[in-house]
Amino acid sequence: MTGAPRELLYRGIDPAEAAALATRHLSRHDDGELYLQYRVTEAFGFDDSRLKTADFHTGSGFGLRGVTGETTAFAHANEISAAAIERAAQTLKLLDPAKGAPSEPPPRTNRAMYGDDDPLSAIPFAKKVELCQAIDAAARARDPRVAQVSVALQGSWSVVEIVRAGGFAATDIRPLVRLNVSIVAKQGDRRETGTFGIGGRHLYDQLFDPATWNRAIDEALAQALVNLESVPAPAGEMPVVLGPGWCGVLLHEAVGHGLEGDFNRKGTSAFSGRIGERVAAPGVTVVDEGAIENRRGSLSIDDEGTPTGRTVLIEGGILKGYLQDRLNARLMGMEPTGNGRRESFAHAPMPRMTNTFMLGGKDDPAELITRVKDGIYAKSFGGGQVDITSGKFVFSCTEAYRIEGGKLGAPIKGATLIGDGPSVLTRVKGIANDMALDEGVGICGKAGQSVPAGVGQPTLLIDGLTVGGTAA
Repeated sequence: MTGAPRELLYRGIDPAEAAALATRHLSRHDDGELYLQYRVTEAFGFDDSRLKTADFHTGSGFGLRGVTGETTAFAHANEISAAAIERAAQTLKLLDPAKGAPSEPPPRTNRAMYGDDDPLSAIPFAKKVELCQAIDAAARARDPRVAQVSVALQGSWSVVEIVRAGGFAATDIRPLVRLNVSIVAKQGDRRETGTFGIGGRHLYDQLFDPATWNRAIDEALAQALVNLESVPAPAGEMPVVLGPGWCGVLLHEAVGHGLEGDFNRKGTSAFSGRIGERVAAPGVTVVDEGAIENRRGSLSIDDEGTPTGRTVLIEGGILKGYLQDRLNARLMGMEPTGNGRRESFAHAPMPRMTNTFMLGGKDDPAELITRVKDGIYAKSFGGGQVDITSGKFVFSCTEAYRIEGGKLGAPIKGATLIGDGPSVLTRVKGIANDMALDEGVGICGKAGQSVPAGVGQPTLLIDGLTVGGTAA
């Protein structure tokens, strides 16, 4: 690719002209921005030992947003030109002019959380197909019980610029890659699945390293073989030990969404108006940090131009703050935290998590299991859902075990964890010293928008969760 990545945004308009349009149309409002984006994405799906899908997409566009008070006007188009921006600006006429001075622009940063290089163009198409073939062949050769292998390889590269009234402009160039391996193992007439994924904001190199993709096969196969031995899950309320890393998705759903600024400003979250109160057991500290190098959920700046950082949400069990974009921070008299995120130029930003995790404690992970006479150990989850207002959540376990007499017992199938965020954190009885972040495959949905996100936690002992099981 020739030229600087930023030039991809300015093929139909001059940067000075875009800045002048932003100033002309946005300076009469409290806040707002012209968000320009160029993005290229690809996805390979390999199934039944052959390439089933190969998608490649490139697109660009802008979103123009004006904000007065708590009212937002937003228009977007997939053509970046002066004429298209002028047409979009007609929407802003619906807003009243601001009564006070416009909001200050975000602080500037030169700190980058990832490199600028485009992962998609660095490796030829044929090599990506060969990688999928190699993974498929290696997985099938691992064990005679392997009945089916699915490989998904995905990448994207996005160039964004946020232009505000008064000459502020901030640019970010965002790579993102991921690899998923799913294996179905068959024994007799029984079939079970295991999955593993890995990714981040970096080039494909790491995923093409045989050590990485062989680990993906090993993890997915191990899960499938464990599930072949699984027995129906028990039901009822019981102690639950959650494994480290990806199990932090429960934290993300159970409390993370409830700590986003919009829900708290409107009073619809179970955590509204509770800053300074105890909301979790002593020792529970939860942070959201967008500034971790190369992580899937990380950003150098958010989608309003605010630098990301480390926001302490809960410290020692006490609620300390919320995740804020500019609009909700201004209306709540708080500072933006760098959590204004959007799926693309066609979406307005809102407060969203980046990498959200619980810090480790002092307990030994193995010792936590010995404290449980009768319960379950959840090592991995599939999907989860939460109701923000009540905090009620439900999760399905993809790999879990009985705990009997303080020891790990048989693997179990069909376990779901049911509870509510505000009470689950008060029931934490043990926090291990093995905090880990997930492997980099998280996708967070909110109000119809999906963004990449990271989770993490140490091994946790929770004294009582409702387990929905399948045992008679």
